[in-house]
Amino acid sequence: MFKVFFCGAMLLFSALASAADTMAATVKMEPKKVGAHSYYVQGAAGQASSENQGFMSNAGFVVTDDGVVVFDTLGTPPLADALIKAIGKVTRQPIKRVIVSHYHADHIYGLQSFKALGAEIWGHKGGQQYLASEEATQRLEQRREDLFPWVDKSTHLLPADRWLDGDTDFEMGGLHFSLRYVGPAHSPEDMVMLVKEDGVLYAGDIVFKGRVPFVGGADSRAWLGALDKLIPLRPKYLIPGHGAASSAPQKDLQLTRDYLAYLRETMGHAVQEFVPFDEAYAKVDWKKFAKLPAFKQGNRINAYNTYLLMEKESLKQ
Repeated sequence: MFKVFFCGAMLLFSALASAADTMAATVKMEPKKVGAHSYYVQGAAGQASSENQGFMSNAGFVVTDDGVVVFDTLGTPPLADALIKAIGKVTRQPIKRVIVSHYHADHIYGLQSFKALGAEIWGHKGGQQYLASEEATQRLEQRREDLFPWVDKSTHLLPADRWLDGDTDFEMGGLHFSLRYVGPAHSPEDMVMLVKEDGVLYAGDIVFKGRVPFVGGADSRAWLGALDKLIPLRPKYLIPGHGAASSAPQKDLQLTRDYLAYLRETMGHAVQEFVPFDEAYAKVDWKKFAKLPAFKQGNRINAYNTYLLMEKESLKQ
C-alpha cells in the first residue's frame, strides 16, 4: 500500500516539476464569441516566433450543457494551458473532446495539455502518416530550438484517441456537430467542424478571408474540391485557421473558389495553347481580383505556380 502511494506521489511530483520547467505563455488570449455557444481565440499574423511565443494560429471551443468541444489546441503546451484557462473563464463545464483540423505543428502541440485533463482526441486517419514521418520529428526538433522554452523536451506528439475515416456527426449537450473531411487540400487530413445550432463553421487552414489567397505549391484542384464541400454547409460565421472570423462566409468561400478556378482556367488554357507564362499572364484580364488586398504581392506567383501545376496535370492525361 505504501509502495503504491509512494510511486504515485513520485509520478505526480515528476509531472509538476516538468510543468514548472516549461515557461508559461504571457501573450494576450481573449475568447471571442461568434455564436450562442461558440468561441475562438485569434493568433497573431505572421510566422511562429519567440516574440509571439508561437501564438499565430486560431483555436475554437463550443460550450454545451454536457461539456466543452475544442477545435485545435494551438502551437505550444503553454498556449494550450492559457486556452484552458480562457475556457475556464467562460464556463465551468469540463472539456470533453478535442477535434484536430489537421496535424500541423501550430495546431497540435497543445494536445498534451488537453489529454492531461482527460479529453478525448479525434482526428482524421490521414494524420497517422504525418505522425509516423521524419518530417514530424524534424519539425518538433526545429520548434524546440526556435520556440524554446515554450516548446521543449517535454513537448511531444500525440495521436488521436479516435481516428475518423470520413464525415462524422455527433451530439453533445443538445448541440449537433458535423465533422467534414475536406482533404487532401491544405493537408492530407483536413477536417472542418460545423456547429449546427450556431451556424458556425470552424474551417482550419482552408479559407482565405477578404484577400487574394496564397496558393504557393498547393494542389488547387484538390483545394477547389474542399471548398465545394464547404459551400453547401451555408454557415453564418466562419472561423479560419488564421485571421479574424468572417460574418460573410458565403462571400469569402465563393471568393476563394472563384479565384482558384480562374487561375486554373486561364493558366490551363495557356498551357494547352503552348503560350509562354509571361505572355499568358500579360493577356489575362485580372480586373475582378486586382483591387483585393495582396493582389500585387501574390497574384503573379500564384499564377506562375498554377501554370506549372497545369503543365504537370497535362502530362498525366
